[in-house]
Amino acid sequence: MKKIFLLLLLVALLQLPAEAKWKKKKKSKKEEVPAWTLSNEVDSMSYALGINLGTNFKENLKAIPGGRSNAEWLIKAFAASLRGDSVLMTKEAANEYFGNYIAKHQALDTEKRKAEEAGFFAANREKEGIVTTESGLQYQVLRPAEGTKPLPEDRVKVHYEGSLINGTSFDSSIKRDKPLVITLNAVIPGWIEGLQLMSPGAKYRFFVPHHLGYGEHGAGDIIPPYSGLIFDVELLEINPENE
Repeated sequence: MKKIFLLLLLVALLQLPAEAKWKKKKKSKKEEVPAWTLSNEVDSMSYALGINLGTNFKENLKAIPGGRSNAEWLIKAFAASLRGDSVLMTKEAANEYFGNYIAKHQALDTEKRKAEEAGFFAANREKEGIVTTESGLQYQVLRPAEGTKPLPEDRVKVHYEGSLINGTSFDSSIKRDKPLVITLNAVIPGWIEGLQLMSPGAKYRFFVPHHLGYGEHGAGDIIPPYSGLIFDVELLEINPENE
């Protein structure tokens, strides 16, 4: 955790090349005037760099566990460090404090998500029409169908919508208007188990606990660690041709 204090600034700097495209404002069809009007080239570059860092930094602050920060104190400390003025903490103390803070609030966020997930699945299993399997997967039959069921090595063609248990949507083949075709054993365990219960034409709602989903790590910025998931899945075909 020694260098974690520099993490957000580093991310902002790494994003800079992709975003630092100097734009010009059109004064007329014949003449273009630069967007900056500072007294010299270095001042303008420094101001532009500040805009890029500030914009990226603002977005990256949202990823801090606990979701809170104090912009005024952040700016004071940043400006003092940049100028070489005296600060309230040594760099070593700042690194240690920041690392401990992140670790503490990551743990708190994790416990909160675990409690929310446990409460959701405990309440959901008591609802009418909900079936809970031995693994912990819960499902609801939205539209039944009879016929062949897929095996793990089969390819399946499905339409689906996915959301977190708080209702936040994160993916939808329906919105893309493009069904997913994939080998069944290449998806998350909750899907592998659930789709083997279905026949083409059926539509189920899967309630997937984190250990049958994306586990303790989550999936990028979209699905946090220890997240329960909800999927509406329609099985269109098994081993579709010409896909």
